[in-house]
Amino acid sequence: MKILRRDVTLNGPGSVKMTPEEADDLWTAYNLVAKGDTVLSTTVRKVIRDNATGGRDSERMKLKLEIRVESVDYDKEGSVLRIRGKNILENEHVKIGSYHTLEIELHRPFVVRKVVWDSMAVDILKQASDPGASADLAVALMQEGLAHICLIGRSVTTTPSRIEASIPRKHGPAIAGYETALNKFFENVLQSFLKNVDFNVVRCAVIASPGFTKDQFHKYLLLEAERRQLRPIIENKSRILLVHTTSGFKHSLKEVLDAPNVMNMIKDTKAAQEVRALKEFFNMLSNDPDRACYGPKHVEVAHERMAVQTLLITDDLFRNSNTATRQQYVELVNSVKDSGGNAFIFSSMHVSGEQLAQLTGVAAILRFPLPDLEDIEM
Repeated sequence: MKILRRDVTLNGPGSVKMTPEEADDLWTAYNLVAKGDTVLSTTVRKVIRDNATGGRDSERMKLKLEIRVESVDYDKEGSVLRIRGKNILENEHVKIGSYHTLEIELHRPFVVRKVVWDSMAVDILKQASDPGASADLAVALMQEGLAHICLIGRSVTTTPSRIEASIPRKHGPAIAGYETALNKFFENVLQSFLKNVDFNVVRCAVIASPGFTKDQFHKYLLLEAERRQLRPIIENKSRILLVHTTSGFKHSLKEVLDAPNVMNMIKDTKAAQEVRALKEFFNMLSNDPDRACYGPKHVEVAHERMAVQTLLITDDLFRNSNTATRQQYVELVNSVKDSGGNAFIFSSMHVSGEQLAQLTGVAAILRFPLPDLEDIEM
């Protein structure tokens, strides 16, 4: 995210002007903009004008509008943020008080104004302006005839490419057709890999599959890189890792993130820290269940007893349209940190965040056992 202007006071009013430069930035903005804020940006609208002959012409015109936010939607596939609300800026073409939807796209600057910038919003802004935060990991997740190129960033896991092919059986006279189809499939995956994986950005690239598909593609990749002198592959082949997964479907990303060689390469990134914390929570839940809890009520009671060592919470909970509920979660995070605990805010667009969301979106690892928590109704 490119921050163009910032005038923000913690727990006070302020505004920030920014330009989203990648998909992660739009997700950041989605978490930042809340109901009651105002957003100023340009929009394109069809305007009807009288012409010299007495008729009417229509033309598309850029207009500057400021919307009092009522709802925010994030379109991951289209990389666009849609902000709906009432216009509050004087304009000859759009009346004050009329509803409008601003579409915030990549490279389109916008201004967010808040009456109160709470600690969570300030933290989001701080992370957004960190130039070192971007895609950490690229994954070619595949099986014969199917591949997904996935980019795991600070906040969003995107799948810019899906490759499918029909591969005949590897038996008898069909063997030649099998090898031809497989090579064509590998070539399509290679082209997508070259297009979407930037080694100047990612820490490492992973080729993952069940069986030997990953090994076959890795061999094809390196041979073709030497033959065609593909410098990005040749210069970074030590950063290309192989991982076994049970399938080539996207749910197997969890297995990639669990792999020790991958975790070692991305150990200081946000995604890796989340995976470790969630793994520790599930281990505690299995082996020492009195030192793990989940659900808003149980976590709240555990914190009141100063028992929370590690808080795990999804960013979904901070987008609650009820301001009091959002503030409750903000205060919970701050209070856990103030009492010497750790707080991990999981992106609901990551595989680890999806897992946590299935457990109500909030969980905790405890400093000491609280066996009576089970008696409290959720």
